[in-house]
Amino acid sequence: MATVLGAVFGGVLLLGQAVVARHRAAAAADLAALAAAATWAHGPEAACATARRVAEAQAARLTACLVAGEEVQVTARAATGPFTPPIRSRAGPPADPVPPAD
Repeated sequence: MATVLGAVFGGVLLLGQAVVARHRAAAAADLAALAAAATWAHGPEAACATARRVAEAQAARLTACLVAGEEVQVTARAATGPFTPPIRSRAGPPADPVPPAD
């Protein structure tokens, strides 16, 4: 019985680490994308450098950064235990609003 409970507890801990890793990576990717979108006018290199600094400040690693006009897409990984999920995020100006119906 103790072995079974230990295995279940270990599985729950691993699941918790996976969830924490995913949330940390998502937060880092979101913040990095917003920071890069705020500095896109300085050029793609400057925007991606800003995104990299923000991701590193969140204990994550930026693995991809693409600046297309005012829109930025980044991918970040944050290691927690054995898990390093890649999370993509996009930031830019809002889409054109839908015109109101008559």
